Formats: sequence, C-alpha cells, structure tokens
Amino acid sequence: MTTLTTAPRLTTSRLVLRGPEREDLPAFTRFMTSAPSMIAQGEAITADQAWFGFLSGVGHWHWHGFGFFMVTLRESGQPVGRVGLIKHSNWPEIELAWHLFEGAEGQGFATEAAIAVRTWASEDLGLERLYSYIDHDNIRSQAVARRLGAATDGTRAPHEPQAEIWVHAMTGG
Repeated sequence: MTTLTTAPRLTTSRLVLRGPEREDLPAFTRFMTSAPSMIAQGEAITADQAWFGFLSGVGHWHWHGFGFFMVTLRESGQPVGRVGLIKHSNWPEIELAWHLFEGAEGQGFATEAAIAVRTWASEDLGLERLYSYIDHDNIRSQAVARRLGAATDGTRAPHEPQAEIWVHAMTGG
C-alpha cells in the first residue's frame, strides 16, 4: 500500500482507520459513482469527479492535518467506508462525517469509527467541539449522530440549506 498522508492509524475492536492509499481509489470510485445511498441523495458523481475528490481528500490531510480515514475491517483489511474530519473553505466549523460503502451499513461501523475519530480529535488535536451537517431527510445518519450523543435543534447549515447542524459532545458515546 502507498501511504499518501501522515494520518495516524486508529484501531477499534473490529476496525482499522488509516489514511487513504492509492489502492483505495477503486472502492471510493464505486461508492461515489454508483452507491444507492449516493444516488438516492442526488450526490452520485462521475469517475473523473471521484478521482478529483479522492485527491482533494489527500490534500485535505496535508492542509489541515486531518481528513477522512479509510475504514477497513481489522480481520480482512476490506474497506467498508470513510469516517473523518472535514472543513472546506466555506464551512463554518469542522465536521465529523461518515460514509459507509454498500453492504457495510447497519452493522455499527459508522458509530464505532466515529467514536475513535472523535476521541482522536479531542485527545490529539485538542478540539472542543465537532459538528455534523446531516440532510434533514437522512434518517440513518441522524441515528448515528444520536448514538454518538449529538443533538440538533433543527438549525440549518449556512453552506448546505438541506442539512441540519448536529453538535457533538466530545466524550462518551
């Protein structure tokens, strides 16, 4: 595997979270171009756009010192999604975000990985607050946010009017 970032390696009982590697591009591209969840949200993109998105994710680590971790199964190394911290130039705060690949949903991977990322963000980066910008119709992501102890008052994100702002507690979960 080709390391592209200085991302740390985080482990949980079932998962390994690591920085993106060149070999992750096909799984990322499949997800971004054809995953039912991406299609349902109207967010599916072309393979060329996925390539640029993948490289932007690598650059995000270099610019901010944080980004999306590739989430893999500890036993097999199979990629099951991405969970991490993102902050685009026009976003008001750092987001804790998760995307699970097709077939990995409903097994608690997003919650397990997000707890590891939140702990790392607090202990290693010294962050005191994280946010998630979740589409008001995305019931599954809202359920993950609740399991993480996040709450929303329904306020919408200024950069994404369909998304509600969820505020995360930095401990527990």
